[in-house]
Amino acid sequence: MHRDGEGSWDPLGVTPDGAGGANVALWAQGADRVELCVFVDGVETRIELTSRLHNIFYAHIDELPAGTLYGFRVHGPWDPETGQRWNPAKLLQDPYARAIDGQLLLNPAIFGHKGADDLVIDAHDSAPFVPRSVVVSDNFDWQGDRPLERSWSDTVIYETHVRGITMNHPGVPEHLRGTYAGLATAPVIEHLKALGVSAVELLPLHHFVDEVHLLECGLTNYWGYNSLGFFAPHARYSSTGSRGGQVSEFKEMVRTLHGEGLEVILDVVYNHTAEGNQFGPTLSFRGITNDGYYKLAESGRYHVDYTGCGNTLDLSHPHVLQMVLDSLRYWVNEMHVDGFRFDLASALIRSTEDVDMLSSFLTAISQDPVLRRTKLIAEPWDLGPGGYQVGEFPFLWTEWNDRYRDSVRDFWRGTPGLRELGWRMSGSADLYESDGKRPYSSINFITAHDGFTMRDLVSFERKHNEANLEANRDGTDNNRSRNYGHEGETDNEEINAIRRRQIRNMLTTLALSAGVPMINGGDEFGRTQQGNNNAYCQDNSLAWFGWDWEQWQCDLNSYAQSVFALRRENQVFRQTHFSRGESLVDGGPEDLAWFDRGGQMMEEDSWNEPSAQTLMMFLAPHQVADPSARSFLLIAHGGGDDIEVTLPGEPYATDWEVCVDSFDGAVWPGVEHAAGSKIPMRAYSTLVLRAGT
Repeated sequence: MHRDGEGSWDPLGVTPDGAGGANVALWAQGADRVELCVFVDGVETRIELTSRLHNIFYAHIDELPAGTLYGFRVHGPWDPETGQRWNPAKLLQDPYARAIDGQLLLNPAIFGHKGADDLVIDAHDSAPFVPRSVVVSDNFDWQGDRPLERSWSDTVIYETHVRGITMNHPGVPEHLRGTYAGLATAPVIEHLKALGVSAVELLPLHHFVDEVHLLECGLTNYWGYNSLGFFAPHARYSSTGSRGGQVSEFKEMVRTLHGEGLEVILDVVYNHTAEGNQFGPTLSFRGITNDGYYKLAESGRYHVDYTGCGNTLDLSHPHVLQMVLDSLRYWVNEMHVDGFRFDLASALIRSTEDVDMLSSFLTAISQDPVLRRTKLIAEPWDLGPGGYQVGEFPFLWTEWNDRYRDSVRDFWRGTPGLRELGWRMSGSADLYESDGKRPYSSINFITAHDGFTMRDLVSFERKHNEANLEANRDGTDNNRSRNYGHEGETDNEEINAIRRRQIRNMLTTLALSAGVPMINGGDEFGRTQQGNNNAYCQDNSLAWFGWDWEQWQCDLNSYAQSVFALRRENQVFRQTHFSRGESLVDGGPEDLAWFDRGGQMMEEDSWNEPSAQTLMMFLAPHQVADPSARSFLLIAHGGGDDIEVTLPGEPYATDWEVCVDSFDGAVWPGVEHAAGSKIPMRAYSTLVLRAGT
């Protein structure tokens, strides 16, 4: 193989020409030389890319077929004190690689520096210990598939892990467990559809590697928030090999899920990379152009860290911004995904130090005809000053709403007070309405991958992360949880009855609140992580879903299916506009009304009552011309004592029919009550009632 032409500086990466060769292009601003390193039968051949334009080194290679392993060696100054860390002894990943093969092995050679001194260069060859990029052909028969573009108001998100959801599933063939193909099997899809899920949000699957400290401890990265390749699906999740099989298998998964009406949303990590701080390994970006890819402190030696992971990508740099946008478009155009959840999104929009809602990244997204039509979800914070930005992202974006999470957790663990819960259950208009946004701007969640599962939220008051080998120091202490008298699992049936009822309460609240619900995968059947609230390094049965259910878990799953069906079948729970608290027809009820436990309209004093633990929310549909649209009353009682409540009378209803009673998990029990009547409300319970016509 050799250069047989100048080639082109665009596109970046390795692009097959259809005749066995490929164009090769690498942006390496400030570098002196770039060598393409090709591996055949373990033998490395180096080919210098002699053409250079716009800081891009490029060439056309006559023989570079799909499946070929390759990397780069980049030559330039070694001057760490000014941010220059070129070291040609290190084999580097192609930032635009479509697939990556091989594992990162712990060896001193993976570091560009020597030992504990980041200023001294290390001359050992890293090639035997680092992954390699793979040449990939993009040929695939999509059979007419395209992104689904389902409306936000009809969306129910299920956050899950490709590997975790299938590793223990008895209905998934053993050789497909833990893979893209396994996720797309009938038993998994049937479970998701029965629950009422419309979109799966997959934990990171950009190709990632283990952190050095995990390799030293004999642990592995499970969640995947340690990206190495922003164009490459993670190879370990492939049942068809890592020489490009992961790409076609991912596409087949998407095509299958789309065929079943399920959207695919990727959790993406563009805020940092797997290279860590100045003491981390040199795997790609650091060795290509360290002071271009990363935000560096004033001197250049140290990385600016807004992520807690050692480094922060600099999206204010035009080329880094280009790479991220190219990656996003690739996953939409070539891989057909429907949207993205952006990890620590505030880190992506820091112009210098400040978070900037007019940043180049947000501006570019809004102007892109492909990306602006996808589902865009921000985790609206990072770890830097001013990073908390809930309610501030522009109109195209939705946001993880942690204020919803915290208020619902507080209410159901018995914390008195109603005002915050009222805002959250009705769509968080205080956060979103003034900017012209809609209720679906709020991604409502109570639990997520990061933190307790819902079962653990009602079973533990302290984290139990000893298995992470960090002396239980990792993970948050702000769990807002309650164990109801015993820490951890118990045989006490009274405690278990309360715990299971509280899970039903939270699932009901999540399903019927205005906004977009996100289910933490497994909560619908009571999955536990045994009190570990930071299972990022637990690639084992602690974090995998358990599908061998007890009877109460089967009952809980059926209950969850029912409350999400209630949401799906009634537009009043999927309103596209904020309710105004005004009558939609003369003499009719308001579209949103609040009542105290005595059946009286909530006054300011009621909202401010410090001991209040009962909230009654009335919802009338905005579709007044639809005679089948019904009004509903939700009664949430977070107190530990049984009470009595008075149901609202006309014009809200002439009678009320119980749809859901969380106390015993009854759905459509056939119980009716006259408007204005007094009814019992059991401790820690929810009632959902439908207004009679």
